[in-house]
Amino acid sequence: MPTHYERIGGATAVRALVDRFYDHMDALPEAYGIRKMHAADLGSARQKLYEFLSGWMGGPPLYVEKYGHPMLRRRHLPFPIGDDERDQWLHCMDLALRETVADESLRQELYAAFVKVADHMRNRSPLNIGV
Repeated sequence: MPTHYERIGGATAVRALVDRFYDHMDALPEAYGIRKMHAADLGSARQKLYEFLSGWMGGPPLYVEKYGHPMLRRRHLPFPIGDDERDQWLHCMDLALRETVADESLRQELYAAFVKVADHMRNRSPLNIGV
């Protein structure tokens, strides 16, 4: 069975997804919360997400080769991520998927996987805001 990486169209398609994601995050007022967590120049973030998604989707493990195990939750602990931040991230990714992935089945599979990852990144609940 082909990997998500193969089904999406390889490196070029993964790059297009990442670029649209960050274009949305940079431009949409409703993504302000997550945008302000990033550096002014999104170049490094774009590259790291591209490298991560390459391996995560079953393609070349670029991120792991460069940085080691992603340890996503640990790497995101310095950033306050609650429901709002998760939802902002998912909104940008949903738009990017809709714009770059023609195969509806693949788009739904990827979005469902992104929801699981985004849920796992939450490190703040509504009850401990401001604590």
